[in-house]
Amino acid sequence: GFIASDMTSRNSSTQLWLITHYHEMGSLYDYLQLTTLDTVSCLRIVLSIASGLAHLHIEIFGTQGKPAISHRDLKSKNILVKKNGQCCIADLGLAVMHSQSTNQLDVGNNPRVGTKRYMAPEVLDETIQADCFDSYKRVDIWAFGLVLWEVARRMVSNGIVEDYKPPFYDLVPNDPSFEDMRKVVCVDQQRPNIPNRWFSDPTLTSLAKLMKECWYQNPSARLTALRIKKTLTKIDNSLDKLKADC
Repeated sequence: GFIASDMTSRNSSTQLWLITHYHEMGSLYDYLQLTTLDTVSCLRIVLSIASGLAHLHIEIFGTQGKPAISHRDLKSKNILVKKNGQCCIADLGLAVMHSQSTNQLDVGNNPRVGTKRYMAPEVLDETIQADCFDSYKRVDIWAFGLVLWEVARRMVSNGIVEDYKPPFYDLVPNDPSFEDMRKVVCVDQQRPNIPNRWFSDPTLTSLAKLMKECWYQNPSARLTALRIKKTLTKIDNSLDKLKADC
């Protein structure tokens, strides 16, 4: 989390500094390359990301309040892994804020921002309602579904696990263009493949259902971050109950 901020002047240019906690485990992207997960660690990761996203998306009123924030570049490289196995969302350089009291939305000139591989259909085909804050939250949900898929692949079930791969690894090149992504996501309406072995594990079956509900072509049909958080909490609690019954 945030520790301090500072402003310095060097070589006649101003530098703005943010000092935050150091997370030596690195990004989720790096972590997943080297680490396989059990059910508990998988749920710890995805529930902490969902909790972070729900916190960003909600406006909190009062003296310790905050505006509602949409990240706009959610991906495994922008999520850090903490020592306790939970994650935190980082790099809010493209974020957009919304406050109900002013109803102002600061988006900048280009609505087509973010990492192409993680872009939602409405961003790729430029049909996004750029003046509506909910639109940007729904873009985050699409990306969350892709991160969920990345994490779930690394969860071992019945002794089987998939290698780490980025979303759409089998459909687009390493550095896909807008056009590559638009064809796959908007024209062909392809989605990441769900391995068959997931359906013999109750947790992975639930996660597969959840990610599909983040990938609706129609943005308003997608789940909210709060609904995702509640569903993952329920999955986590049922796992605890199962362990207690054993």
